[in-house]
Amino acid sequence: MRVVALLALAFVGLGPLPAAAESIKLGAVVPLTGRYGAGGAQVRAGYEIAVDHVNAAGGVAVGGRKMPLELVLLDDESDATKTVSRLETLAAHGVVAYLGGFGSDLHAAAASVAEKNRIPYLGVAFALYKVHQQGFHYLFSPFWKSPDIGQQTQGLLSTISAAERPKTVAIFQEKTDWGREMATAWTEAGKAAGYQVVVQGEYAPGAKDFSDLILKAKAAHADAVFALPTPPDGMTMIKQMKELGYTPKLAILIRAPDPPIWSKNLGKDGDFVVLGPGWHSAVKAPGVKELNEAHLKKLGRPADPIAGPAYACVQILAAAVTRAGSLDREKVRDAIAATDMTTVIGPVKFRPDGTGIVQSVFVQWLNGKQELIWPRESATAPLAYPAPPFAKR
Repeated sequence: MRVVALLALAFVGLGPLPAAAESIKLGAVVPLTGRYGAGGAQVRAGYEIAVDHVNAAGGVAVGGRKMPLELVLLDDESDATKTVSRLETLAAHGVVAYLGGFGSDLHAAAASVAEKNRIPYLGVAFALYKVHQQGFHYLFSPFWKSPDIGQQTQGLLSTISAAERPKTVAIFQEKTDWGREMATAWTEAGKAAGYQVVVQGEYAPGAKDFSDLILKAKAAHADAVFALPTPPDGMTMIKQMKELGYTPKLAILIRAPDPPIWSKNLGKDGDFVVLGPGWHSAVKAPGVKELNEAHLKKLGRPADPIAGPAYACVQILAAAVTRAGSLDREKVRDAIAATDMTTVIGPVKFRPDGTGIVQSVFVQWLNGKQELIWPRESATAPLAYPAPPFAKR
């Protein structure tokens, strides 16, 4: 595998990369540093391992010959402005397709660039549905979206007996498009799931003090907390919940608990939190064993949850190029749209708006380990509920 990683300073005076003869260039912009750095590392690992595996198998069949993949990967430093500029750089390098990073705000910025440059874009680790409602022709995401998460939250709660199920919920709403969108989805889900939203308070990303939200949830006796913080914000929330003596019976925090740093920093306090990363290393699908083995060799553990969807993006692209029989971006785009295949995340199809029809997955931190709790047929552990008080862990 050839990987070119270019950081911000490398762009000064940078000319076009040398033409890579007989290779298929895939351009990835991923946050390797900044607030999304821990999640971006998982995305990068998935891309790199997938490219390694495709090339080790002889590459991608294009018009009767095999060609290797070349991954050109840039760090946007978790900054949407830099996401845009890095994607423009990749377009000049002649990439066949874009691979996205981590975080809904970065993907939202990226989708417009892909549309302008008419380059197919595959992105995971973002649940923002709004971006798919803008008529983008080149955006595809094999990853569940806010309406899916809301609906599947009902399914997860149904595993709890009706008498014990959460009746009151506090939503800690991030002041972003995704925060507002997910708050609406969770509120709507409550009508069928049998819970009432008793606290809905906003906070700005990067906030250092969540005590007002936590104390309101505590005063309202909220059984559950639903939120979608960044990893730093999520860890701060948990620490302050403990300090203020508030332990919800159930905490669903999308995004923040995805990376291993969650347990390293929080220890037992990070247990019992539920996350929705879209995948788990115990998912039953072809290729998962090989991905886990490669990830174990590379990073010393089975594949992290976002590595699976990232790996699947490369699988989808490779298959699309073969079906297109060409490196023509329009033909590759059309082949992606017609995807109907099984990847390491299971079966994948795309709706006309580019959203993926994919398996829904919830995971829970238990004893310092991420356990698959939903869907039940492939779960490695049942949902642990209610969470014990922090002082008794």
